[in-house]
Amino acid sequence: MPIQQSTHDELDLSFHPLTQKLWRDFELLFGENGACGGCWCMFWKLRGKAFSENTGDGNRQMQKSIVDAKTVPGLLAYSEGYPVGWVAIEPRGAYPKLAHSRVLAPVDDQEVWSITCFFIEKKHRRKGIAVELLKAAIEHVKKRGGKIVEGYPVDSKTNQPDPFVFTGTATAFIKAGFKEVARNSLTHPIFRFVIP
Repeated sequence: MPIQQSTHDELDLSFHPLTQKLWRDFELLFGENGACGGCWCMFWKLRGKAFSENTGDGNRQMQKSIVDAKTVPGLLAYSEGYPVGWVAIEPRGAYPKLAHSRVLAPVDDQEVWSITCFFIEKKHRRKGIAVELLKAAIEHVKKRGGKIVEGYPVDSKTNQPDPFVFTGTATAFIKAGFKEVARNSLTHPIFRFVIP
């Protein structure tokens, strides 16, 4: 059962939590390189050498173990039955690297769900899918009783290569209704959406 349906730029999108049943779709979307450099969306979950030592299949196996343990690490976006996008969304505590970031230090002591990563299939980029994934992430958190969704986009005046904006862009967050709540770095603000 999809979280929500969305029609954007003539793309008929649906969004589904990543479960064991959809693992093969996740692998299909991420491809042999694990999205970018063998990450498999483990960058924020592993600190220091633990990440670099597991790049590739090690990271894939760790992410699979998380999904096999029935934890939902994020949502897949589908168009015409195929996976075209991904957003990582879990409670902030699921991301140890985030806990040790000075730039992305907690704004306050409220419980938040953190959006840490996007991956859009190459031919579907720059079509607004990230904005739709943000909206789906809000719905996902709402269904789980969460009240605050937080993200850490890149806010740069220059165009960045896609791998450098894996946390999303400030523009996408603004379009999805998020508001900037902190900025400890020129290019890495903290955005929030408070669920009414």
